[in-house]
Amino acid sequence: MHFNYILPVLVFGIVSLLSWLGWKFFLGQPRILEGTRSPKAVAPVADTPAAAPALSNEKRALSAAFLRVSSGAPGVAARYWRVWLPVVSLLLVALAVAITLKLNRFHRSPEFEAAEYAQGIRIKQTLLEEKLVPPPPLPPEAFVNVIAERPSLGHADRDWSKLNPEFVQVVLRVMEKMKARGFPMVLLEGYRSPERQDSLAGQATLVTKAKGGQSKHQYGLAVDLAPIRAGKVVISERDPWAMQAYTALGEEAAAAGLTWGGNWSFKDFGHIERPGSLKSLLKK
Repeated sequence: MHFNYILPVLVFGIVSLLSWLGWKFFLGQPRILEGTRSPKAVAPVADTPAAAPALSNEKRALSAAFLRVSSGAPGVAARYWRVWLPVVSLLLVALAVAITLKLNRFHRSPEFEAAEYAQGIRIKQTLLEEKLVPPPPLPPEAFVNVIAERPSLGHADRDWSKLNPEFVQVVLRVMEKMKARGFPMVLLEGYRSPERQDSLAGQATLVTKAKGGQSKHQYGLAVDLAPIRAGKVVISERDPWAMQAYTALGEEAAAAGLTWGGNWSFKDFGHIERPGSLKSLLKK
């Protein structure tokens, strides 16, 4: 039997058993005994000794049952079940809960998992794998064209040690997959101080809308990557090859559970970050 049907069958069986026990020892018994009180069902017990021999054995038994109920003295079986039935019921309910928790993982549907929960699973799997080491820094000559096109990157921080270690491992896995697809990547900027963030937000040329403390760069949870071709870093969005690399980066980032800046209204094709609001991430 498939796991999808085991739990409903077990729960139905437990509920049916509890219902039967409740009917037999709580609801069914009083109805039978009530019938003994009816004048039609039981003849009244005679007051005189002379009338007693006329009672049949069946009537004697019913009369005795009536007297036990009237006096409030339940039989041995009734007393036994009144003590143990609640205990058995609680054990059966506990069994149903335990089975539900045990089989819960067989009923989990990935499309209904929260994004943050799925991201946590990916991070856990990444940490269980062999830890990757950040690549050595490129020589300054590799960034000449980049700095000429965007002078602010001349002061960018490319120190991997300032980033969140768990996030670093996820990014390095993405870079490995990008390299396998023919698009080697380099860290263009990692950690960004609040002062630099304010400076970039205040530039005439729009680089970012976030101010100091509002960007995940300040918390080591965001990076800007760029593809490398022939030993040179390429960031121009007018370069078809670079745009192919950025598109591939978006695909790999999504597969790793990261957010890609290329999906924003203000396009930032080289940007990837941990998903979720800063408030929720900082609580963790």
